[in-house]
Amino acid sequence: MTLTILAGDIGGTKTVLRLVNAEASSPGHAIPLLTTLWERTYVSRSFADLVPMVHQFFKEATEASLNIPAVVSACFGIAGPIVHNVSELTNLSWSLSGERLQRTLEIPRVTLINDFAAIGYGIAGLQDSQMETLQPGSPDSAAPIAIIGAGTGLGEGFLIPDPEGNFRAYPSEGGHTDFAPRSALEFQLLTYLLERYSLPRVSVERVVSGTGIASIYQFFRDTNPREESAAMADIYETWAREMGKKDKTVDLAAEVSKAALSGSDFLCGQTMNLFISAYGAEAGNLALKLLPYGGLYLAGGIAPKIFPMLQQGAFMKAFSSKGRMRPLLEKIPVRVILDPKVALIGAALTAAKE
Repeated sequence: MTLTILAGDIGGTKTVLRLVNAEASSPGHAIPLLTTLWERTYVSRSFADLVPMVHQFFKEATEASLNIPAVVSACFGIAGPIVHNVSELTNLSWSLSGERLQRTLEIPRVTLINDFAAIGYGIAGLQDSQMETLQPGSPDSAAPIAIIGAGTGLGEGFLIPDPEGNFRAYPSEGGHTDFAPRSALEFQLLTYLLERYSLPRVSVERVVSGTGIASIYQFFRDTNPREESAAMADIYETWAREMGKKDKTVDLAAEVSKAALSGSDFLCGQTMNLFISAYGAEAGNLALKLLPYGGLYLAGGIAPKIFPMLQQGAFMKAFSSKGRMRPLLEKIPVRVILDPKVALIGAALTAAKE
């Protein structure tokens, strides 16, 4: 049997919608076969609500002469908490209810899930080519799975298997735990961030995220001003001038990452070394709490872009540097998810099994 479903990945900046045909699982296939029929990306703030966006999505599909079958189920992954199938989006002035969406969109079933839960469910739908391995470990299919992902912020989540071998995903707010410096340099960074932003505490997300890359670069340029290159000085000045403006021409974190990847800039290299080490340390902290022998997966937008730097060893060194617990961490498979739309896969699989 084939079901037509609607999957969505809703963020404060952009929303991706995907219309999918899902063929029911057959013997030898653990999950439904998903076939994309139509997909579009929208600027979230251009719409007052999800409903007009979905209407626009279907209108564009019809105008493209796509024969749309009746949609029987929808699932939307949302960057924010979900309570009783209702979400008040953190970075977008939308209030979403599964019941309201069912009624107004005339879709029999609508489910809202956290975006990291969607990523968790999406792992089952990934092919080997959509992942890279940092540590093979000793996989255990009956053990938990952990997910951590640095992007605009830092997301964390996990999956727990039931006796039948099915996984249930759980989001967390682990990215908002305290940043724990491990060296004199990281203690200097902590002090710098506390003083610069007049903070009572520093969360790990303020260091391990796209915002964190920018903050770490600021730390290095302010403490080593003579080391800043002319090219990066121009980029930094443009970025600083555009802060708070709607239209920006410079993404400082992206520019720092690119310069570090090319090996062309000393401060950018220092920035990414510290970032990657802090990222690995936090991934190791999450692994210690969950012992995810089913695997620890790096999601988010940053890891695929800096994968060559992740391979250089600093990430895994910080991940496993946990004293007497090192042997446990060396058994955990560690993989990088390369597909930026894994949350859409998870939303589609969730809609297919509702």
